[in-house]
Amino acid sequence: MAALTDLGIAGALDGLAKGDFSARELTEASLGALERARPLNIAITELPEQALAVADAADARRKAGEAGAMDGVPIVMKDLFCTEGVLTTAASHILDGFHPTYSATVATKLAEAGAITIAKANLDEFAMGSSNETSHYGPVANPWTRTGGDARLVPGGSSGGSAASVAARVVAGATGTDTGGSIRQPAAFTGIVGMKPTYGRCSRWGIVAFASSLDQAGPMTRSVRDAAIMLGAMAGFDPKDSTSVDRPVPDFAAAMSGDVRGLRVGVPTEYRVEGMPADIEALWQQGIDWLKTAGAEIVEVSLPHTKYALPVYYIVAPAEASSNLARYDGVRYGLRVPGADLTEMYENTRAAGFGHEVQRRIMIGTYVLSAGYYDAYYLQAQKVRTRIAEDFRKAYEQVDVLLTPTTPSAAFAFGEKGDDPIAMYLNDVLTVPASLAGLPAISLPAGLGAEGTPLGLQLIGRPFDEETVFRAAGVLEEAAGFDHRPDAWWEEA
Repeated sequence: MAALTDLGIAGALDGLAKGDFSARELTEASLGALERARPLNIAITELPEQALAVADAADARRKAGEAGAMDGVPIVMKDLFCTEGVLTTAASHILDGFHPTYSATVATKLAEAGAITIAKANLDEFAMGSSNETSHYGPVANPWTRTGGDARLVPGGSSGGSAASVAARVVAGATGTDTGGSIRQPAAFTGIVGMKPTYGRCSRWGIVAFASSLDQAGPMTRSVRDAAIMLGAMAGFDPKDSTSVDRPVPDFAAAMSGDVRGLRVGVPTEYRVEGMPADIEALWQQGIDWLKTAGAEIVEVSLPHTKYALPVYYIVAPAEASSNLARYDGVRYGLRVPGADLTEMYENTRAAGFGHEVQRRIMIGTYVLSAGYYDAYYLQAQKVRTRIAEDFRKAYEQVDVLLTPTTPSAAFAFGEKGDDPIAMYLNDVLTVPASLAGLPAISLPAGLGAEGTPLGLQLIGRPFDEETVFRAAGVLEEAAGFDHRPDAWWEEA
């Protein structure tokens, strides 16, 4: 039965359609894997009884010939997505006891497609982090370890629990959210595929907000095709979300023709960051060679404002976070710490409820929005953000898609960067520009680094041109032939 958890989404759907196994059997296998993977600290809330009931309903639908696009496939839901009647915490103490009376649109779409949520995944608190070390519920461990070492590595953040659940073969797919790289960076660290669609492709309604102009939901899977299938079930216009874009959802999987002949692939010179490890530089060149061999045309392009992307992000995102997180005050829901008066109750609740990283970003955001600093910081950052988007627009006059590394390093160990916020923020240097411009981008595993841990390549596309991104990614995936998997050290832990 454990072999069932090796199946991807496409393989699981094929086996279910053939009657090789039932949705209940597949779900039981995933629940067993989730139990064995508890040392990884993947889940905040496990949902075994609910999952099995949904699996039985999926089997009944399939028997009646009414199966949905993901009917019977177990998934993990990042605990940033509200789920009706199920504890939703954003990995923060301040949301203790919060059981929403509604579900996020993405969660509803996946449920309507027949996906089975077996757990709510751990994450960095309020999605603020690059290592999944800021969660109130403790850090998530990466299923991978370094060759010859036993130090526990971070899975990346903020979608670390989602990434680890897919890499550890607990589920074939998981939801993530990406604000500055929180799908792609953990995907690279754990050797899986992570897709951030165009801003507005997936509804943000019902997702606990971090930075509203940046947050975007996406799939995390073990193959590009699986990501295409899952994104098709997640995407679509939502009138409840004012940033949702009303346009048809393509058949993303059908776009994977396996042919990139004539495709113009841009290689941005500014992504060669100082101090980039030799193995990442070599993998990037290997990716260029793979696409060139497949018939793509390689074009050097310039994105001159890339160097400003990280400082812009760490002004805009905290500013929006300081506004969004003002709603957590102990009055309506979640944690409440009493005080002598209303103001003291606010202060006590927020001091106890928010972790140090969240407090840091709230303070930064409040500062850059304050009188006397708004023009100097926030307004300037918005102007530079526009320049960054213009750089991409000009590049796409020459090319169809961009190829870069996903991260400037492989996964690092717990505690290696936690005491240095700047070093931690630099993990997002290669993913943030696409987020600021609202572009679709995918990370796929392309090889192992010098320490025997996964490294990812990133493809960035034009707005709402996920099909080209998936097409190029499918070819890269086949060329890379990444079939490595982590040792199951956690099952014996």
